[in-house]
Amino acid sequence: TKIKLRRMYIYLPIAEMSVNIFVILGMGIGVGMLSGIFGVGGGFLMTPLLIFMGIPSPVAVATEANQIVASSVSGVLAHWRRGNVDFKMGTVLLIGGVVGSSGGVVLFAWLQTLGQIDLVIKLSYVVFLGIIGSLMMLESIRTMFKSRRKGGTTAIARRKKNKHTWMHGLPLKVRFKKSGLYISAIVPFMIGAFVGVLSAIMGVGGGFVMVPAMIYLLGMPTVVVVGTSLFQIIFVTANATFLQSYMNQTVDVVLAVLLLVGGVIGAQIGTRVGAKMNGEQLRGLLAAMVLAVCIKIGLDLILTPEDIYSIGMIGGH
Repeated sequence: TKIKLRRMYIYLPIAEMSVNIFVILGMGIGVGMLSGIFGVGGGFLMTPLLIFMGIPSPVAVATEANQIVASSVSGVLAHWRRGNVDFKMGTVLLIGGVVGSSGGVVLFAWLQTLGQIDLVIKLSYVVFLGIIGSLMMLESIRTMFKSRRKGGTTAIARRKKNKHTWMHGLPLKVRFKKSGLYISAIVPFMIGAFVGVLSAIMGVGGGFVMVPAMIYLLGMPTVVVVGTSLFQIIFVTANATFLQSYMNQTVDVVLAVLLLVGGVIGAQIGTRVGAKMNGEQLRGLLAAMVLAVCIKIGLDLILTPEDIYSIGMIGGH
């Protein structure tokens, strides 16, 4: 039995540690399912899970970006077959994302030389997940109450579409037929760029920022948001992975392959599950998961402050 148990473990050369193959595969499948259901890359959950397992933060961030590519491709194909991808909107978000992720990798390398990258990654998770999770949860609860009171979500959707905001005054307007929008390309470009920076620093696809921004800021229909978000995530995380590997040498190929296999399987299952749920349920569930991860990372920072000081000491190198 000892020999059998040893065979279940595999050595990760960049992370310099051994891990259980089935645990990593299971995590990949689980996070891949989230990708298919919610239109998020799943990195906001997987990267912390890898860090909790003892994998160094820079390796977890860079390698997870690689797994997101695979699960997102798998998810996009499933949504594309249903006609739920706005490729025009996705391209504008993508251009911004490539610019942002390229700058983010440079910032990542600089923070690594200071020895502060581990702390920055964890604090970024607590701040962004906390803010976005809370806003999504509040919005989801509000929408549910409104739809019950006003007799369905259609009245809300109609009222939202007719409402003019500051975005309508911006130049470079483009018509996005699939999303039913006529807005400035500057806003989706800026959203894409911001998410690109997060992709490089936090090892996330950025879907947990992208999805609410597309729904509440751009006013896109939820059904189109998921597929379009995944389309943009593919290229931004691929760019981040390539640059992380080239500049920082933090991508563990063995770990990436295991996560990749699990992610592809999970995304196909998740897409089928997501098709059976309505928009409010999806948003509420995603918000709950975002907040749960945020609380866990926050507690780790508070309960084990010695980690922060040990990183500070390494900073000299």
